[in-house]
Amino acid sequence: MLVIVGILVVIGAVIGGYLLEHGQLILLWQPAELVIIGGAALGTLLIANPPMVVKKIIAGIIGTLKGSKYTKQLYLDTLKLIYQLFSSARKNGATKLEADIETPSSSDVFSAYPKIVADHHALDFMCDTLRMYVSSGTEPFMLDQMMELDVEVHHSEAHTPISSLTTVADSLPGLGIVAAVLGIVITMSSLGGPPEELGHKVAAALVGTFLGILLCYGFLSPIAGSMSKMADSESQYLNVIRVGVIAYAKGNAPILCAEFARRAIPHSVRPSFKEMETACRGGS
Repeated sequence: MLVIVGILVVIGAVIGGYLLEHGQLILLWQPAELVIIGGAALGTLLIANPPMVVKKIIAGIIGTLKGSKYTKQLYLDTLKLIYQLFSSARKNGATKLEADIETPSSSDVFSAYPKIVADHHALDFMCDTLRMYVSSGTEPFMLDQMMELDVEVHHSEAHTPISSLTTVADSLPGLGIVAAVLGIVITMSSLGGPPEELGHKVAAALVGTFLGILLCYGFLSPIAGSMSKMADSESQYLNVIRVGVIAYAKGNAPILCAEFARRAIPHSVRPSFKEMETACRGGS
């Protein structure tokens, strides 16, 4: 939501300042300049990236408009899941835990948290690790290494579309200059015509430079920055799961596993100990 607000602020500030200087809005409407800059930017994106990365860029941009899903409530639900899953395993044995992680969608523990079940990567991240622990008795140190490796790989993949979008954003000022140069070429070919016509063509050429710089620094670069922060938030969420699972593998009590996980949550969205304890032991 803040991304949309920010976009409106950028547009309002630029257009408002332009109007305060008694500029004419009609002069900024130059479809040909947008076609040159936008089309060339899209072309560079398609040249440099495979279809999968392009899809991730589009999904990432849409994701920034929706806002981060890693809220305090999601973290609290995750702590409750960790506590309930490991409490059930301690009470009913490894057989019950194995049944839960094999089919999470039909598990009475997991099914209480549809948002977590819907996050397939996080769900697989937790269940695959626990499956290794239950089936092979893998040492906590080895589990920790596997989970850390998974987080690193996922984080690297998440930043690939961000890097690609940043590259496109950095190219926009140059593409704006290309549009401006083409406008100057048209202007030079019209020398000898009415001064008003020449002035209009020069203004249109300068709009190309303006649009390239504005699209870069006012829109795409900030959106890429927002995507980067969302990718970091996802890695932080996976790390919380990792800490909780490793605490269980080391033989800690379920409430202590949840507390270890809680300590890994960023302060801005971290529930208090009392909130976690109340939620885990029968509260909402």
